[in-house]
Amino acid sequence: MERIGAAVIGAGVIGLACARELARRGIETLIIERSDDFGRETSSRNSEVIHAGLYYPGGSLKATLCVAGRRQLYDFCRSHAVRHRRCGKLIVATAGADEERLAALQTQGEANGVDDLRWLSSAEARALEPELACTAALLSPSTGIIDSHGLMLALLGDAEHAGALLARRSPLLRGVIEPTGIVLECGGDDSLLLHCALVVNAAGPWAADVAASLAGFPAAALPAMHYAKGNYCALAGRPPFSRLVYPLPGTGGLGIHLTLDLAGQARFGPDVEWLTDPPPGVRLGAFDYRVSDALADSFQAEIRRYWPGLTAGSLQPAYAGVRPKLAGPAEPAADFLIQGPAQHGIPGLVNLFGIESPGLTACLAIADRVAAELQAK
Repeated sequence: MERIGAAVIGAGVIGLACARELARRGIETLIIERSDDFGRETSSRNSEVIHAGLYYPGGSLKATLCVAGRRQLYDFCRSHAVRHRRCGKLIVATAGADEERLAALQTQGEANGVDDLRWLSSAEARALEPELACTAALLSPSTGIIDSHGLMLALLGDAEHAGALLARRSPLLRGVIEPTGIVLECGGDDSLLLHCALVVNAAGPWAADVAASLAGFPAAALPAMHYAKGNYCALAGRPPFSRLVYPLPGTGGLGIHLTLDLAGQARFGPDVEWLTDPPPGVRLGAFDYRVSDALADSFQAEIRRYWPGLTAGSLQPAYAGVRPKLAGPAEPAADFLIQGPAQHGIPGLVNLFGIESPGLTACLAIADRVAAELQAK
């Protein structure tokens, strides 16, 4: 059995950021990943947006860590040559009755510390984006886009430079919580038996399965998990906008919005498709990421509310991701759950549950919070 300072379970953007921070603090760190490379799940199946932080309730982890993380992320991108662009975003009201909700969103964002929001009339919005249809819009200049793969490469590079290692094709089989630490058994090409002083469970949609696989973990501390598939469609041809365009948020998501990639291509999504029978088990779980050919028709009606110039047949299925959620379809949106010893009673263990959007934006701030939690034990 090998003894190590810390194991991070999951090599998505959150796991890599946490491993980087632990290694930079001098802790011997191993990243355990079941896939053959990093970032194969949620971290590579999202909108690649750097969020400003205006959607989330004041004082929530999502609000606090998004605003702090956004500033850290822009600095990190500049210092590590990660491709990104601060392109800005317009959140639009497409009917007069929606403007009260838009104003409330501005108030919430400003309360969260987003200090550059600007209210635009319909004419002012169209002056920026002539093909846009709206009665009013909220301009968020600090919203941007990022190369998520480049970000993860840079995080892994920093982590490895500080001494961390990535164990690919190493699925977690089981674990045992002992008085002196946590013993993890991993399978794969070379099986591992590790005695860990610290463990970060950053397994994304399978984080609850990972926690449940640790013998001695209290069942009462396991949250009920829900899963929402988000489908994306790509736009054929040149995009009509130079900024991101978002409708007002809906139940379970931010609405079918237009995002741009760094190559200048546009995509729309995600929708919210609740999964009623998610696959069980950290070792067996595999989501169906296929996107239906029929989805473009349902997307068109939503998109034409703010872009009436969308032509029939210009959308095609692109990709999908799955968001781990702590609230179900009929419930208010839940906050991140960074569950440490104070919540579950296990020294040296932090579980990251329900880390959906704005997780990518907040990754560095989440890593700071996790490292502080573990070193406070």
